[in-house]
Amino acid sequence: MPRKAQTESIADADAAPGGAAAVDRALSLLAAFRQGDKSLTLSTLAERTLLYKSTVLRLLASLEHGGIVQRLEDGRYTLGPEIARLHAVYASSFSLDRVMLPALRELVSLTEESAAYHVRQGNARLCLYRVDSPHPVRDHIKAGDVLPADRGTGARVLNAFGAPALRAGTEAEQTLYNRIRHQGYHAATGDRLAEVAGISAPVFKADGTLGGALTLTMPKSRYDEKHIQAVLAVASGLKGRV
Repeated sequence: MPRKAQTESIADADAAPGGAAAVDRALSLLAAFRQGDKSLTLSTLAERTLLYKSTVLRLLASLEHGGIVQRLEDGRYTLGPEIARLHAVYASSFSLDRVMLPALRELVSLTEESAAYHVRQGNARLCLYRVDSPHPVRDHIKAGDVLPADRGTGARVLNAFGAPALRAGTEAEQTLYNRIRHQGYHAATGDRLAEVAGISAPVFKADGTLGGALTLTMPKSRYDEKHIQAVLAVASGLKGRV
């Protein structure tokens, strides 16, 4: 028989009436991740949940199988890609979609290229909303996709206008971020994919902090500098609405 813990776990102390203990404990592991945590050790997870390490390992195995958490090469654990997908579903239920989707459709109507809205998601970025170009040849990113945090015009804008810690990098990267902040947008070809061009501008909240990045993407053969003004105009119209 399993030994009884001397100290009641967080989950057992606040168990859901009529619920499943294993689910309560798994949820307590997810709740152990706090703002600023990039990854956690097994020991830290056990300490924060008051669960035995052996129990934590079994729960992590199931959560990892479902993509809810992922195990890093150094043995630490971080939240997995399924969290980002669920976040996209959750976010779509809010009024932001009634603001963002019409803005993206307007940008697509003005340019006939694909428009998206990206936000920072842990060590990556999340495509929260997307409206496709009417052209058959386009990149095929979807809402809910998780993209690199260090490549692509959307990533560059999120880093340039985000927290100072996000801008740490080489001298060349620092110079790039300074230029992006100075001009208020970033346009590039082949930063994430060789054949794709992008134009991104920051979208600010009412308090002046960064909400996300408005991005227009197209094949590099269709890149047109005149689209920069359209991106800037739509991004400006979203200020204080995200």
